[in-house]
Amino acid sequence: MKLSQEHRVKWKDTDIVFHPIGIIHSEHTEHENTPVQGIFNPSVGYIEIFDEFKEGLVDIESFSHIYAFYFFHRATGKNLVQKPFLDGEKERGIFAIRHFNRPNPMGMSIMELLSVDDTILKVSGVDVLDGTPLLDIKPYVRQFDHRDEVKCGWVDNQHMDDIAEWNSTPKELRNRERVKK
Repeated sequence: MKLSQEHRVKWKDTDIVFHPIGIIHSEHTEHENTPVQGIFNPSVGYIEIFDEFKEGLVDIESFSHIYAFYFFHRATGKNLVQKPFLDGEKERGIFAIRHFNRPNPMGMSIMELLSVDDTILKVSGVDVLDGTPLLDIKPYVRQFDHRDEVKCGWVDNQHMDDIAEWNSTPKELRNRERVKK
């Protein structure tokens, strides 16, 4: 396959600018004590949408889950390899893990939408720091987003049953003895 140099030249050093549409509020204030994935911790938080984006919330309450896309405003570097929190034994490529220290520090989480009150969304499964800038929201649509027969790389070899029972924060995961089953 011949790849186009035109696109590479056009985009390689181009700045792409995003502006927050809101703020994610949570009980989490330190990286070390923030859940590594919302599915492991039903932490409740709030998404505050700025008034000028209020109209974009029409019908959002009819969905049970949303994707929240956000900027890791407290990332501490831009690494291409990193030890993932769920497996602190081996460094892996940043594009094979979900760590916040990325070339473009953006993240996404699936959160349960509990309620909507004007421009405030109450959500569960919050795994981000308080004050995180929100870039976008999309509805989770089972018919589009669910896949059968999915391979999850190195994550398939982790002992998820044990991890789900722990307080799955970076601090607690480092304190646990990791035993492969």
